Amino acid sequence: MPTDAQPVATGRADGRGKRGRPAQLSRDQIVAAALECNLDTLTVRELAARLGVTHGALYRWVPSSDALLDLVSDVIVDRIMPADAPRPGEWLAWLRQLAWSMHDEFLAVPGYASRTARPHRHNPESFGRLRDGVIAAFIAAGAEPALAEQSWYIFGTSVVSWLAAAENSLELGDAEPRFDLFIDALLRGLPAREPATARPSRARAARPADQAGRL
Repeated sequence: MPTDAQPVATGRADGRGKRGRPAQLSRDQIVAAALECNLDTLTVRELAARLGVTHGALYRWVPSSDALLDLVSDVIVDRIMPADAPRPGEWLAWLRQLAWSMHDEFLAVPGYASRTARPHRHNPESFGRLRDGVIAAFIAAGAEPALAEQSWYIFGTSVVSWLAAAENSLELGDAEPRFDLFIDALLRGLPAREPATARPSRARAARPADQAGRL
C-alpha cells in the first residue's frame, strides 16, 4: 500500500486525461474525505467520486472497504492512545482516559463505532497498539499475562459494543445511557481474576412421571 511519501497520480473521475501535472492523492486526503461520511455504509466507489478521482486510482490505496477502515483506524487509534505508557498505581486512570478518548473519537465519526463492532479483520497495526496498551495496563495492575489478555477482550468488546449501541440509539429504556456509569462499573470488575464463577447448571425440566409421583 502506498505511503504518504508516495502520492498517487489520480487523473479525472470521468476517465478523461487532464492536461499538465496530474493531481496527487494522499493518505491524508483519503482519510479526511472518509471522516466526513458514514463509515458503516461508505463504499470505495462512493469515496472515489467524493474525491473526484477514478475508482482505479483510489484502488491503489484502498482496494476494499476493510482496507479503508484500516486507514481510518490508523488515525483514530493515533488520536485515542495516551501519550504515556500505563504504570503501576496509574493504570486505572490510564484506562479511564483511554475509554473516554474512544468515546469521543469513535462517536465523532458517523458509522465508525458500528462498523468496528461488526465482526471483521481489525487493523493488526493500529488495533494491535490498542490491544498492547490495554494489556500493559492490566499487567501494571498486577494481572498475569493470560488474565491481562482476557481483560483486554472484556474491555475492548464492551466499550466498542456500548459505543455502537449509543450510535444507533437503541431503545434501552427511558433514561439516557450514561458512559460514566458504564465505564465505572466495567473497570470495577477488571482485571479479570481466577477462579472465575462457574457456569450455572441448567435446571432439569420435570418429566410427566416425576410430576405424577408428586400428586
